[in-house]
Amino acid sequence: MIKYTEQPSKYRHLERMSVQELLENINQEDKTVPHAVEQIIPQITPLVEAIVSRMERGGRLFYIGAGTSGRLGIVDASECPPTFGVPDDWVIGLIAGGDAAIRKAQEFAEDSENQAWKDLQEYLINEGDVVIGIAASGTTPYVVHGLNNCRAHGILTGCITCNAATPVAAAADFPIEVIVGPEFVTGSTRMKSGTAQKLVLNMISTSVMIRLGRVEDNKMVNMQLTNNKLVDRGTRMLMQELDLDYDTAQKLLLQHGSVRKAVLAVRTA
Repeated sequence: MIKYTEQPSKYRHLERMSVQELLENINQEDKTVPHAVEQIIPQITPLVEAIVSRMERGGRLFYIGAGTSGRLGIVDASECPPTFGVPDDWVIGLIAGGDAAIRKAQEFAEDSENQAWKDLQEYLINEGDVVIGIAASGTTPYVVHGLNNCRAHGILTGCITCNAATPVAAAADFPIEVIVGPEFVTGSTRMKSGTAQKLVLNMISTSVMIRLGRVEDNKMVNMQLTNNKLVDRGTRMLMQELDLDYDTAQKLLLQHGSVRKAVLAVRTA
């Protein structure tokens, strides 16, 4: 196994670069990430299809990870309820070291071989669920052993890693290996690797929710109305969809609680 994520940066003496040079070179490296993700869409497709199949039958999607990888999973999971109007327990992100690790690194938490399974058991994980392990290196014990425990209990597994032929990929039914190469700062996988993981997570959760009927046309018709911006957005959706003035559309939206419910109420009246 070649650890691409640990290979030396092609850039030397970063401390001698001007701010402009640093920014331009980081940006040059970042430009390579979408292409790397494009190459592995055939790996993402069957995982999304499997997730949709499970969730249509009441299953849930879990992300497990450590450090940046764990935080990215939590970000993606936490955005699903407000964006798509789904319950909080449809998509769940878990991080090595628990919620304290979201803000501050927890020493050696990622090296625990048993903690991920314990964390998942707190949610009564079962064979109807799907667990995706996120680990840039592909070797994080928290993730590797978590996935192995899941497979041993008949739970479908996937992974997102930035190295090839890794232990985490071997533990996944649907491995996603997005190879972005050496980081600008050698080994700093919060950079290109983290960007790649975020792009893949966006693709997975968005595609799953669309296939589950949580989007109509290109609109977030089930979004939660949790702030004035979203109320305004929903109001304008109704204005366009039902040919209403602003005040009437907003009153209708607030009365029914979502764009979808408001449209349905008008069309079935």
